[in-house]
Amino acid sequence: MRIIFMGTPDFAVPSLEALLRSDYKVVGVVTQPDRPKGRGQKLVFSPVKQLAQHHGLPILQPEKMKSPELLQALADWRPDILAVTAFGRILPKNILDLPLGGCVNVHGSLLPQYRGAAPIQWSLINGDTETGITTILMNEGMDTGPMLLQQTVAIEPDDTSAELGNRLSKVGGELLVETLKGLENKTVLPREQDHDKATYAPPLTKEAGLIDWTKSAEHIANCIRGLSPWPGCYTFLQGQRLIIWKTVVETQTQRELLPANGPGIITSVDEKSFEVVTGNGMLRVTEIQPGNKKRMTVKKFLQGRNFPVEQAFTSSPP
Repeated sequence: MRIIFMGTPDFAVPSLEALLRSDYKVVGVVTQPDRPKGRGQKLVFSPVKQLAQHHGLPILQPEKMKSPELLQALADWRPDILAVTAFGRILPKNILDLPLGGCVNVHGSLLPQYRGAAPIQWSLINGDTETGITTILMNEGMDTGPMLLQQTVAIEPDDTSAELGNRLSKVGGELLVETLKGLENKTVLPREQDHDKATYAPPLTKEAGLIDWTKSAEHIANCIRGLSPWPGCYTFLQGQRLIIWKTVVETQTQRELLPANGPGIITSVDEKSFEVVTGNGMLRVTEIQPGNKKRMTVKKFLQGRNFPVEQAFTSSPP
Protein backbone atom coordinates (compact mmCIF):
# COMPACT_ATOMS: atom_id res chain seq x y z
CA MET A 1 0.00 0.00 0.00
CA ARG A 2 1.35 3.40 -1.06
CA ILE A 3 0.89 6.10 1.60
CA ILE A 4 1.23 9.87 1.47
CA PHE A 5 1.68 11.24 4.98
CA MET A 6 0.52 14.74 5.91
CA GLY A 7 1.51 16.24 9.27
CA THR A 8 3.46 19.07 10.86
CA PRO A 9 4.13 19.28 14.65
CA ASP A 10 5.68 16.95 17.23
CA PHE A 11 2.29 15.25 17.71
CA ALA A 12 2.48 13.94 14.12
CA VAL A 13 6.00 12.49 14.37
CA PRO A 14 5.06 9.12 16.01
CA SER A 15 2.50 8.56 13.25
CA LEU A 16 5.14 8.92 10.54
CA GLU A 17 7.58 6.82 12.57
CA ALA A 18 4.98 4.06 12.90
CA LEU A 19 4.37 4.07 9.13
CA LEU A 20 8.10 3.87 8.45
CA ARG A 21 8.36 0.83 10.75
CA SER A 22 5.44 -0.86 9.01
CA ASP A 23 5.31 -2.77 5.74
CA TYR A 24 3.65 0.18 4.01
CA LYS A 25 5.52 2.39 1.56
CA VAL A 26 5.57 6.09 2.41
CA VAL A 27 5.88 7.63 -1.05
CA GLY A 28 5.90 11.26 0.07
CA VAL A 29 5.34 13.68 2.93
CA VAL A 30 3.37 16.94 2.96
CA THR A 31 4.03 19.41 5.78
CA GLN A 32 3.52 23.11 6.35
CA PRO A 33 6.02 25.64 4.98
CA ASP A 34 9.06 26.62 7.05
CA ARG A 35 8.21 29.43 9.47
CA PRO A 36 10.37 32.13 11.08
CA LYS A 37 10.81 31.62 14.80
CA GLY A 38 12.55 33.23 17.77
CA ARG A 39 14.19 36.62 18.12
CA GLY A 40 16.35 36.08 15.05
CA GLN A 41 13.28 35.05 12.98
CA LYS A 42 15.23 32.20 11.42
CA LEU A 43 13.29 29.75 9.29
CA VAL A 44 12.57 26.56 11.24
CA PHE A 45 11.69 23.17 9.75
CA SER A 46 8.65 21.39 11.15
CA PRO A 47 9.36 18.25 13.21
CA VAL A 48 7.76 16.14 10.47
CA LYS A 49 10.01 17.70 7.81
CA GLN A 50 13.08 16.97 9.92
CA LEU A 51 12.09 13.30 10.22
CA ALA A 52 11.23 13.04 6.52
CA GLN A 53 14.59 14.53 5.54
CA HIS A 54 16.37 12.09 7.85
CA HIS A 55 14.77 9.21 5.95
CA GLY A 56 15.27 10.76 2.51
CA LEU A 57 11.56 11.04 1.75
CA PRO A 58 10.18 13.39 -0.91
CA ILE A 59 8.62 16.47 0.72
CA LEU A 60 6.02 19.01 -0.37
CA GLN A 61 5.36 22.25 1.55
CA PRO A 62 2.46 23.96 -0.23
CA GLU A 63 1.45 27.52 0.52
CA LYS A 64 -1.92 26.99 -1.20
CA MET A 65 -3.86 23.76 -0.80
CA LYS A 66 -6.07 24.37 -3.85
CA SER A 67 -3.31 24.84 -6.40
CA PRO A 68 -3.43 22.55 -9.48
CA GLU A 69 0.32 22.01 -9.11
CA LEU A 70 -0.14 20.46 -5.66
CA LEU A 71 -2.91 18.15 -6.85
CA GLN A 72 -0.77 16.98 -9.78
CA ALA A 73 2.26 16.42 -7.52
CA LEU A 74 0.17 14.30 -5.15
CA ALA A 75 -1.33 12.35 -8.06
CA ASP A 76 2.15 11.65 -9.39
CA TRP A 77 2.93 9.82 -6.14
CA ARG A 78 0.01 7.43 -6.93
CA PRO A 79 -1.23 7.07 -3.33
CA ASP A 80 -3.61 4.37 -2.16
CA ILE A 81 -4.33 6.29 1.05
CA LEU A 82 -3.51 9.69 2.54
CA ALA A 83 -2.67 9.45 6.27
CA VAL A 84 -3.16 12.75 8.10
CA THR A 85 -2.07 13.65 11.64
CA ALA A 86 -2.14 17.27 12.84
CA PHE A 87 -1.38 18.69 9.41
CA GLY A 88 -2.91 22.03 10.37
CA ARG A 89 -4.60 22.83 7.06
CA ILE A 90 -8.04 22.05 5.63
CA LEU A 91 -7.91 19.60 2.72
CA PRO A 92 -10.04 20.58 -0.29
CA LYS A 93 -12.40 18.06 -1.86
CA ASN A 94 -10.18 17.32 -4.86
CA ILE A 95 -7.41 16.12 -2.51
CA LEU A 96 -9.84 14.17 -0.32
CA ASP A 97 -11.10 12.40 -3.45
CA LEU A 98 -7.62 11.64 -4.84
CA PRO A 99 -6.70 8.31 -3.19
CA LEU A 100 -8.96 5.32 -3.87
CA GLY A 101 -8.69 4.25 -0.22
CA GLY A 102 -9.61 7.69 1.09
CA CYS A 103 -7.92 9.90 3.69
CA VAL A 104 -7.42 8.58 7.22
CA ASN A 105 -7.07 11.14 10.02
CA VAL A 106 -5.64 10.60 13.51
CA HIS A 107 -7.55 12.84 15.96
CA GLY A 108 -6.65 13.44 19.61
CA SER A 109 -10.01 12.82 21.26
CA LEU A 110 -12.82 10.31 21.57
CA LEU A 111 -14.97 11.63 18.76
CA PRO A 112 -17.58 13.02 18.48
CA GLN A 113 -16.25 14.81 21.58
CA TYR A 114 -13.84 17.70 21.00
CA ARG A 115 -13.95 18.19 17.27
CA GLY A 116 -11.52 20.91 16.27
CA ALA A 117 -8.02 22.26 16.71
CA ALA A 118 -7.32 21.85 20.43
CA PRO A 119 -8.93 18.65 21.78
CA ILE A 120 -6.11 17.77 24.19
CA GLN A 121 -6.05 21.19 25.82
CA TRP A 122 -9.82 21.40 26.23
CA SER A 123 -10.08 17.92 27.75
CA LEU A 124 -7.70 19.10 30.50
CA ILE A 125 -9.35 22.50 30.94
CA ASN A 126 -12.70 20.78 31.41
CA GLY A 127 -11.28 18.41 34.03
CA ASP A 128 -11.86 15.17 32.11
CA THR A 129 -10.38 11.97 33.51
CA GLU A 130 -10.04 10.19 30.17
CA THR A 131 -9.60 10.98 26.51
CA GLY A 132 -8.20 9.03 23.59
CA ILE A 133 -7.45 8.71 19.89
CA THR A 134 -9.93 8.26 17.07
CA THR A 135 -9.11 7.41 13.48
CA ILE A 136 -11.64 8.56 10.90
CA LEU A 137 -12.22 8.61 7.16
CA MET A 138 -12.03 12.29 6.34
CA ASN A 139 -14.80 14.23 4.64
CA GLU A 140 -15.26 17.93 4.00
CA GLY A 141 -16.48 18.61 7.55
CA MET A 142 -14.29 19.36 10.56
CA ASP A 143 -13.63 15.96 12.17
CA THR A 144 -17.08 14.75 11.11
CA GLY A 145 -16.09 11.72 9.04
CA PRO A 146 -17.00 8.10 9.80
CA MET A 147 -15.02 6.59 12.68
CA LEU A 148 -12.69 3.65 12.16
CA LEU A 149 -10.97 2.81 15.48
CA GLN A 150 -10.82 4.34 18.94
CA GLN A 151 -8.54 3.85 21.93
CA THR A 152 -9.12 5.35 25.36
CA VAL A 153 -6.27 6.94 27.32
CA ALA A 154 -6.45 7.88 31.01
CA ILE A 155 -5.69 11.47 32.00
CA GLU A 156 -3.35 11.61 34.99
CA PRO A 157 -4.05 14.21 37.74
CA ASP A 158 -0.86 16.17 37.01
CA ASP A 159 -0.89 15.90 33.21
CA THR A 160 -0.15 19.00 31.16
CA SER A 161 -1.17 19.26 27.53
CA ALA A 162 2.43 18.55 26.54
CA GLU A 163 2.63 15.38 28.63
CA LEU A 164 -0.79 14.11 27.63
CA GLY A 165 -0.15 15.01 23.99
CA ASN A 166 3.09 13.04 24.02
CA ARG A 167 1.31 9.89 25.25
CA LEU A 168 -1.57 10.34 22.84
CA SER A 169 0.76 10.85 19.89
CA LYS A 170 2.36 7.45 20.47
CA VAL A 171 -1.04 5.79 20.75
CA GLY A 172 -2.03 7.60 17.56
CA GLY A 173 0.89 6.16 15.62
CA GLU A 174 0.06 2.62 16.68
CA LEU A 175 -3.64 3.07 16.00
CA LEU A 176 -2.95 4.51 12.54
CA VAL A 177 -1.08 1.40 11.42
CA GLU A 178 -3.72 -0.85 13.01
CA THR A 179 -6.40 1.11 11.13
CA LEU A 180 -4.64 0.75 7.79
CA LYS A 181 -4.24 -2.98 8.32
CA GLY A 182 -7.92 -3.27 9.20
CA LEU A 183 -8.99 -1.35 6.10
CA GLU A 184 -6.72 -3.50 3.95
CA ASN A 185 -8.09 -6.73 5.47
CA LYS A 186 -11.66 -5.38 5.59
CA THR A 187 -11.81 -6.06 9.35
CA VAL A 188 -12.32 -2.37 10.13
CA LEU A 189 -15.54 -0.84 8.83
CA PRO A 190 -16.47 2.88 8.97
CA ARG A 191 -19.29 3.83 11.34
CA GLU A 192 -21.04 7.16 11.48
CA GLN A 193 -20.50 9.47 14.42
CA ASP A 194 -23.42 10.43 16.63
CA HIS A 195 -23.49 14.07 15.54
CA ASP A 196 -26.00 14.97 18.25
CA LYS A 197 -23.31 14.28 20.85
CA ALA A 198 -20.63 16.39 19.20
CA THR A 199 -18.65 18.92 21.25
CA TYR A 200 -16.01 21.33 20.04
CA ALA A 201 -12.44 22.33 20.86
CA PRO A 202 -11.83 25.74 19.28
CA PRO A 203 -8.32 27.13 18.71
CA LEU A 204 -6.59 28.72 21.69
CA THR A 205 -5.51 32.34 21.93
CA LYS A 206 -2.94 34.04 24.16
CA GLU A 207 -5.81 35.80 25.92
CA ALA A 208 -7.20 32.43 27.03
CA GLY A 209 -4.30 32.21 29.50
CA LEU A 210 -5.42 35.15 31.66
CA ILE A 211 -6.37 33.72 35.07
CA ASP A 212 -9.76 34.63 36.51
CA TRP A 213 -9.30 34.25 40.26
CA THR A 214 -13.08 34.28 40.82
CA LYS A 215 -13.20 30.78 39.31
CA SER A 216 -12.70 27.72 41.51
CA ALA A 217 -9.25 26.49 42.52
CA GLU A 218 -9.89 23.26 40.61
CA HIS A 219 -10.88 25.09 37.43
CA ILE A 220 -7.83 27.37 37.57
CA ALA A 221 -5.52 24.40 38.15
CA ASN A 222 -7.08 22.59 35.17
CA CYS A 223 -6.60 25.65 32.96
CA ILE A 224 -2.94 25.86 33.97
CA ARG A 225 -2.45 22.20 33.02
CA GLY A 226 -4.35 22.54 29.76
CA LEU A 227 -2.56 25.70 28.63
CA SER A 228 0.94 24.43 29.40
CA PRO A 229 3.20 24.97 27.52
CA TRP A 230 1.22 27.33 25.26
CA PRO A 231 0.00 29.97 25.81
CA GLY A 232 0.63 29.57 29.54
CA CYS A 233 -1.67 30.91 32.27
CA TYR A 234 -0.72 34.33 33.53
CA THR A 235 -1.65 36.89 36.14
CA PHE A 236 -0.22 40.14 37.53
CA LEU A 237 1.49 40.83 40.83
CA GLN A 238 2.64 44.31 41.80
CA GLY A 239 2.32 45.30 38.14
CA GLN A 240 4.52 42.42 36.97
CA ARG A 241 3.22 39.75 34.62
CA LEU A 242 3.69 36.23 35.99
CA ILE A 243 3.08 32.94 34.22
CA ILE A 244 1.97 30.25 36.67
CA TRP A 245 3.13 26.78 35.69
CA LYS A 246 2.42 24.50 38.63
CA THR A 247 -0.15 24.52 41.40
CA VAL A 248 -1.73 22.26 44.02
CA VAL A 249 -5.42 22.45 44.88
CA GLU A 250 -5.79 22.59 48.66
CA THR A 251 -8.44 20.13 49.75
CA GLN A 252 -8.49 21.68 53.23
CA THR A 253 -7.18 24.91 54.66
CA GLN A 254 -6.30 25.52 58.26
CA ARG A 255 -6.80 29.25 57.78
CA GLU A 256 -10.29 30.62 58.36
CA LEU A 257 -10.78 33.04 55.52
CA LEU A 258 -12.10 36.47 56.38
CA PRO A 259 -14.57 38.21 54.07
CA ALA A 260 -11.85 40.71 53.13
CA ASN A 261 -9.79 37.90 51.65
CA GLY A 262 -11.29 37.96 48.18
CA PRO A 263 -10.19 36.05 45.09
CA GLY A 264 -6.55 36.54 44.19
CA ILE A 265 -5.39 37.43 47.71
CA ILE A 266 -2.18 35.70 48.83
CA THR A 267 -2.95 34.53 52.34
CA SER A 268 0.27 32.76 53.21
CA VAL A 269 3.81 32.38 51.92
CA ASP A 270 6.27 29.66 52.88
CA GLU A 271 9.66 28.88 51.41
CA LYS A 272 8.19 26.85 48.55
CA SER A 273 4.79 28.31 47.66
CA PHE A 274 2.08 30.97 47.80
CA GLU A 275 -1.41 30.12 49.02
CA VAL A 276 -4.03 32.05 47.05
CA VAL A 277 -7.77 32.57 47.56
CA THR A 278 -9.97 31.67 44.60
CA GLY A 279 -13.69 31.90 44.00
CA ASN A 280 -14.01 28.44 45.56
CA GLY A 281 -11.14 26.93 47.52
CA MET A 282 -7.44 27.63 47.95
CA LEU A 283 -4.71 27.18 45.37
CA ARG A 284 -1.05 26.67 46.26
CA VAL A 285 1.32 28.05 43.60
CA THR A 286 4.68 26.27 43.38
CA GLU A 287 6.25 27.22 40.02
CA ILE A 288 6.15 30.53 38.16
CA GLN A 289 7.86 32.58 35.46
CA PRO A 290 8.26 36.31 36.12
CA GLY A 291 8.53 38.73 33.20
CA ASN A 292 11.00 37.62 30.55
CA LYS A 293 12.88 35.31 32.91
CA LYS A 294 13.02 31.54 32.91
CA ARG A 295 10.63 29.23 34.74
CA MET A 296 11.53 28.87 38.39
CA THR A 297 10.24 27.45 41.63
CA VAL A 298 8.57 29.82 44.06
CA LYS A 299 11.42 28.98 46.44
CA LYS A 300 13.93 30.46 43.99
CA PHE A 301 11.68 33.44 43.25
CA LEU A 302 11.49 34.29 46.96
CA GLN A 303 15.24 34.22 47.54
CA GLY A 304 16.37 37.64 48.73
CA ARG A 305 12.83 39.05 48.65
CA ASN A 306 10.77 40.41 51.51
CA PHE A 307 7.40 39.15 50.43
CA PRO A 308 4.49 40.23 52.67
CA VAL A 309 1.18 38.40 52.58
CA GLU A 310 -2.19 39.96 51.74
CA GLN A 311 -0.97 41.04 48.32
CA ALA A 312 -3.26 40.23 45.43
CA PHE A 313 -2.86 38.60 42.06
CA THR A 314 -4.87 40.62 39.56
CA SER A 315 -6.21 40.12 36.05
CA SER A 316 -4.62 43.31 34.74
CA PRO A 317 -1.71 45.60 35.62
CA PRO A 318 -2.58 48.49 37.97
